[in-house]
Amino acid sequence: MESQDRTVRVSYNPHVMPGGWTISGAAHGQQAAWNAVLGSQTPVEIIAGLTDALTQPRSAHAPTAWAPLKQQRWSTARRGGQFTAESPDGTSWMQFHEDPPAPPVWWSGAGDQQGNGWTATFTATTPLHLVQAFTTALASPEPVMRPRGRVPHSMRIFTTSVSVLPSQLAAWRQARIQAAGAAAWARNAGAGQPRTALRFNAAGRRARR
Repeated sequence: MESQDRTVRVSYNPHVMPGGWTISGAAHGQQAAWNAVLGSQTPVEIIAGLTDALTQPRSAHAPTAWAPLKQQRWSTARRGGQFTAESPDGTSWMQFHEDPPAPPVWWSGAGDQQGNGWTATFTATTPLHLVQAFTTALASPEPVMRPRGRVPHSMRIFTTSVSVLPSQLAAWRQARIQAAGAAAWARNAGAGQPRTALRFNAAGRRARR
């Protein structure tokens, strides 16, 4: 998918190793080019937290990647050129890594006792409000929904069985699509965009309202 001004691209490639998501932005104005790569096992809720921020209006407050983690009582430490935050259960982390002459990078991930997990990297030029959206989703205490049999065996994971109808899933998906469309429309309207403003589009084709 590509943004209306062709400065941001979101792609998913399951045919390479390790595969996963790539979200990149082209240089424009004072914003340098940036790139984020998230493994294929990254929870969809975290991917959505990041992609939602691509279309939502920015907060008037200065963004900080560490605040959402500290609010959820993640521990922090500085070692040399690394500043790291770790979840209370020790399974997840977020790190800003500086080791010249290599460029600085954001590095995050999670893992269980069996070695299953995922990682994500962001160039240091990634807009900070997007990194904050990622850490907000990363540290969220809200439960997530998974099909039976798709939950890793871990003493740190607590599950509750619920019954969900396919019609409910379809309704939730449609509500999310409508909410995202409304947010994008409000942002375009606030910026004085004409009614024919271009949207994020798939396969490189432009879609017009």
